[in-house]
Amino acid sequence: MFSVKKSDIFILLHLSTTSGPQESNSMLFQRKGIPDLWIAVQNIWNFRKISQMLCTVIHRHNDEGKTAVRWQKLHKSGTMDSLRKGVPAMAIKYTEEQLNSVDKSMLIQMFLNQQEQLEKVSANLHSLDTKMQAMMEQLIIGNKNRFGRSSEKMEDTQQMRFIEVDGTLVFFNEAEAVCDLDAPEPETLEATPERKKKTKGKKAQDMSELSTNRIDHYMTEEELTAEFGENGWKQLPDAIARRYRFIPAKVEVDEHHVGVYASKTDGHMVKAKHPKSLLHGSPVSASLAAAIMNGKYVNAVPLYRLEQEFIRYGLAITRQNMANWMIRLGEEYLSVLYDHLHSLLYGYHVIQADETPVLVNRDGRSAGSKSYMWVYRSGHMYPEKQIILYEYQRTRNASHPREFLKDYSGICVTDGYQVYHTLEKEREDLIIAGCWVHARRRFDEALAVVPKESRKESASFLIIKQIQAIYREEGKLKELSSKERLVQRQVVVKPLVDALFVYLKQHESEVGTEKLRAAFTYALNQEKYLRVFLTDGDVPMDNNASERAIRGFCVGKKNWQMIDTINGAKSSAIIYSIAETAKANHLKPYEYFEYLLTEIPKHMGDTDRSFLDNLVPWSEMLPESIRKPKKIN
Repeated sequence: MFSVKKSDIFILLHLSTTSGPQESNSMLFQRKGIPDLWIAVQNIWNFRKISQMLCTVIHRHNDEGKTAVRWQKLHKSGTMDSLRKGVPAMAIKYTEEQLNSVDKSMLIQMFLNQQEQLEKVSANLHSLDTKMQAMMEQLIIGNKNRFGRSSEKMEDTQQMRFIEVDGTLVFFNEAEAVCDLDAPEPETLEATPERKKKTKGKKAQDMSELSTNRIDHYMTEEELTAEFGENGWKQLPDAIARRYRFIPAKVEVDEHHVGVYASKTDGHMVKAKHPKSLLHGSPVSASLAAAIMNGKYVNAVPLYRLEQEFIRYGLAITRQNMANWMIRLGEEYLSVLYDHLHSLLYGYHVIQADETPVLVNRDGRSAGSKSYMWVYRSGHMYPEKQIILYEYQRTRNASHPREFLKDYSGICVTDGYQVYHTLEKEREDLIIAGCWVHARRRFDEALAVVPKESRKESASFLIIKQIQAIYREEGKLKELSSKERLVQRQVVVKPLVDALFVYLKQHESEVGTEKLRAAFTYALNQEKYLRVFLTDGDVPMDNNASERAIRGFCVGKKNWQMIDTINGAKSSAIIYSIAETAKANHLKPYEYFEYLLTEIPKHMGDTDRSFLDNLVPWSEMLPESIRKPKKIN
């Protein structure tokens, strides 16, 4: 019998604990006899190739001579010494002499084990490469979002053209797409930049809407006689030069003296008619409140900056005062118009929806918990009577749009957020339409991670060109009526959409990068919703209008970071709604706020709310001074 050193057993135990099922070393060291050790090692190593090789040496203890020889060979070759140092068997570098001393069976085992290890290394490298690729893609996308252009628009010469050949829609390449054999040859090859024609009368039109102060500059009789002689001159039409004059804001105090009268007989008293205070005991007026609303909710100026500005005017108004006024005025007055607009929104056949996160400081949850500002608006295809409404909610779950849209029947354009699809499944009178910008954006991100020299040959580039071609044809239908637009969409746009999805389905299995796979998956999963605009002329291709409507809030959010209370968030939603609706209908927000806060308090005791029809942004009863002047095209 030959003996096995404790160090050798330790090596075997070390391999066992790193190569297979675990068992405590203390238990293994208590094993008695070589066969028992073999059983333990066999169970732990789970018949791995290298363990089989080593354990075979130990297991053949009955053949003392051969075993001793093989064991000695392991020692002489340096294998055991290397293993004692923690070096894996296949990481050992053998000399030719050492390999010649090993018999054929051991070489086979070593080779097979090496194959196994190489396969694992290859798998690990592939996994690491995939992770590295994903990280690089995220880095590129992050840098693009931070430093690159926000526009995803392609030049017209880069857009894909289509043609039908033998009943099949095919894609042109770039050269074929832009060629025109009938076009005349240029007289010169020198490029001249296209200049936009200056609109005549634009400056005069802009100034005509402003009050004008006439300032005369004429020569005296004495000056004229000295210049031209006696009766040697005649008067020509005046030369007129117009310049803007800026008058800085100023603060004044309106002091209301209200006549009080008492009867000499019975002592009863009456007061002369006078406007009631907006808020009892508060000096805030409609004009001051409108200035604060315009500053914060239109121009995104935080309250602390408004506080500083008012101090420079000699007005001691704290940000706490202003915050309290906004909450109370929103709740007591502007909410009346907000609810009216909400009911009017249900009358539109097509609406659009989106949401954005916001932080509310004191909402009963841990710090940093996300709340959401939801936005609902009338469809972009309706140029008149546009409505934009914000709604604050603590979460982003389906219960909120379910409640807000409970009485709505029609089509709602959204991004790919699943909660809207859930609502569609619950109701027969609600159809969800998808957003082509969100689909295109994913391919744009996939294109960003492709090396510049290879981009024009990539699938991402081709698909973006295809989508851009759809947008180009859709853009030609902008001035048509809803019915005419639907007809043209079926004739011109639908074949392009069909061709795109055929291409996506045919090449889905060939996708390489993670970003491109995600783009393919999104587009194919959203196909049903992306096709809805082809069935209705009032449905826009994308949800850009909602994103534009929520942009004002997002700009303000960057300045003031968070809203302090839930009541503040709800009032902010109301005031933002009025501001964005006013802008969408070409009203001056400040003047509109002032008018609303002047008129609504007069009717708060009315049971009939029909007066609100005269206050909506498109009402003909609004003062003309509230409307923005129409620009000359």
